[in-house]
Amino acid sequence: MSLVGIVCVCTRKLLADATHLEFTVRTRMRIINVKRRSRKKGNRTIVVALILVIIVLGSVALYYSPLLDGIRAKNLSPAELYAKSSQGVVTVTGVNGTTSVLGTGFVITFNHSYYIVTNFHMVDGYVNSTVTFSDGNAFPARVVGSDGYSDLAIVTVDSPASELQPLQLGSSSDLRVGETVVAIGNPYGLSNTITVGIVSQTGRSIQTGMSGNFAIADTIQFSAPINPGNSGGPLIDSSGLVVGITTASVTNAQGLGFAIPSDTITRELPSLVTDGGYNKHPYLGVQLVDMNYELSQAMQTNLTWGVLIENIIPNGPADIAGLRAGIRQVTVEQQNYTVGGDIITSINGHRIVNYDSFSAYLEEHAVSGQTIQIGIIRQGHYMVVPVELGTRPPIQA
Repeated sequence: MSLVGIVCVCTRKLLADATHLEFTVRTRMRIINVKRRSRKKGNRTIVVALILVIIVLGSVALYYSPLLDGIRAKNLSPAELYAKSSQGVVTVTGVNGTTSVLGTGFVITFNHSYYIVTNFHMVDGYVNSTVTFSDGNAFPARVVGSDGYSDLAIVTVDSPASELQPLQLGSSSDLRVGETVVAIGNPYGLSNTITVGIVSQTGRSIQTGMSGNFAIADTIQFSAPINPGNSGGPLIDSSGLVVGITTASVTNAQGLGFAIPSDTITRELPSLVTDGGYNKHPYLGVQLVDMNYELSQAMQTNLTWGVLIENIIPNGPADIAGLRAGIRQVTVEQQNYTVGGDIITSINGHRIVNYDSFSAYLEEHAVSGQTIQIGIIRQGHYMVVPVELGTRPPIQA
């Protein structure tokens, strides 16, 4: 039942109850002494006032309910999402010698100006970049800012304002596993292609080869099919908000795509536009591996979760704080590990189950220069070590 229906039913019920109350009062008042007539008049006044209040409240609810319905998140169909969003999706191309690149981007607004969001790997090293809008009009593109660690780039074009149909960034932190999302992009040059899927998981860490030895943290795993050419396109939720930017898929796998969350775009956008880059990624200076049952047995510990510190970068934040790396080699199921180091189990009291949760927490809640409290298991004992995070080194070309 809609809000309007519920209000109407409740209003009718309250009016009926009030009428019954007035009838009861009248019946009882008839047997009361004439000297109490003044009290009877007062009770009737209260009942009438109550009825008027109910009518007024019901009218207010009926008046504002259409407005409330208008601002609620709506579950749009894929066709409606495409109609709403497709004109804000663009094709991005570039050339590097004999190599060319083709991908996707989408229009946004920031500080009353228009920009196009795409992937870092769509513009890194490429020249003569162009942006083509859905109506076929193309314009030269200029890179405003980029961040290889998050595979993000912001570009701008000198085009008529009529070409720029911005999409709205939503909050990726509101995503739920299992909810519907659509991806719009240009797979293999097939412009403005839409595919439909669900959010398969959040908080994933992926290696793309573009971010040095660091993983891209806190990505969204989704099932909508994507292919070469989709990179840089929007991932859109059922209310029409951009919740991510597609970045990678697994070769020869089906329904296994990844997107940079919109919260990362929102967090970095001011720096990318103003400074041309983003240098606040937290840096600990460690090499980690997930704990598991087999590894715990080889280490003679009951702890099957957390992340084991195998190596520490000399003079890095972890080294300065006194965290310890592994000291001996073991082989578990044909995989070599360096064990004997600290096992990280929490950051600022937040449970760290594996590397995904480790990198996702740092990306969402920490920046370089911040001091965090790292909970570790060292030789079977729990302790907390304060660590001041550093700044990641520049990505080597």
